[in-house]
Amino acid sequence: MSHIYIGLMSGTSLDGVDAALVEFSGNTPSCIAAHTEPYPTTLRNALLRLCQPDASIEQMMELDVQLGEIYAHQVNQLLTTAGIPPHQVEAIGSHGQTICHRPESNHPSTLQIGDPNIIAYRTGITTVADFRRRDMAAGGQGAPLVPAFHQAVFQQNRENRVVVNIGGISNITILPGHATQPVSGFDTGPGNVLLDSWAARHLKRPMDKGGAWAASGKVDTELLTEMLNDPFFRQAPPKSTGREYFNLAWLQALTRTSTLAPADVAATLCKLTASCISAAIHRYAPGTTEIIVCGGGIHNKTLMAQLEKLAAPAKVESSLTHGIDPGWVEAIAFSWLARQTLRHQPGNLPSVTGAEQPVVLGGIYR
Repeated sequence: MSHIYIGLMSGTSLDGVDAALVEFSGNTPSCIAAHTEPYPTTLRNALLRLCQPDASIEQMMELDVQLGEIYAHQVNQLLTTAGIPPHQVEAIGSHGQTICHRPESNHPSTLQIGDPNIIAYRTGITTVADFRRRDMAAGGQGAPLVPAFHQAVFQQNRENRVVVNIGGISNITILPGHATQPVSGFDTGPGNVLLDSWAARHLKRPMDKGGAWAASGKVDTELLTEMLNDPFFRQAPPKSTGREYFNLAWLQALTRTSTLAPADVAATLCKLTASCISAAIHRYAPGTTEIIVCGGGIHNKTLMAQLEKLAAPAKVESSLTHGIDPGWVEAIAFSWLARQTLRHQPGNLPSVTGAEQPVVLGGIYR
């Protein structure tokens, strides 16, 4: 018997919401339809301001409601396009928009907005949200959560694989070729977040499309070394991070950025992302033979070429080769996590997040 769920994912890049309509036959997901709704520029700018330490609580409350309305509208549009009535959908899994993630503070905390009450009411579909905080309550980092899904769909006997997701932040999932070995994973550092912020400042565009601008520059080894000296890269997993750590302020605090051509900084930022991913794989998964890449960073040709070179001899390929479009992996993952919650099954991996035990994630909004 098949079951239909919807996954909603809004990542650290703050570029919009991905919605995936997913049918599960047994444990196998099949994406029926998917759509991305870009955030309007005014909303994205407001969200960027909300990620700053002096953000207004009143502004957060308003954006929580606004995002809830956007997410609900996206779901209803997706169902209309696919010709699926709401009553056939068992639940929506909504990640929400992260505005602050501080797992290393004195009181570890994380916050995602996009009111699930509004989503449930406007769509008439049970909504599961607030996935990260239950893992944190159990002593975990609250992230990354997608590795449990990666294990379910990508792990292969006798094949040492690593799944790399390059969103705003990059993270890896280490999938050993033997089921007796634990799955592990962690955030490796910036993915697109610094690249996008730098492009917005100098190109007045939200991203360096295809990495063309970075390709015109030259990697500065002194700046790259300065970046890689950041304590985060030496920190042992479990670990997670976000925009509140890796941002333009972090970048501009480095001495070399003021003396280099902007295109050279862009080239070096590409190399930084590729370097922190490949270094993590070589250190924590040295026997890797296959690297499966998903997330928006896969479209940056400059970044991908650098990753392929640094990750050798492992083979680097798109998740599409394994049946899932790289742009929809995380949205599909949150449909799977909602399914886990309704089935009273854990959605976290303690070997990834550092939680004391597996726990059922999220709150259910009927």
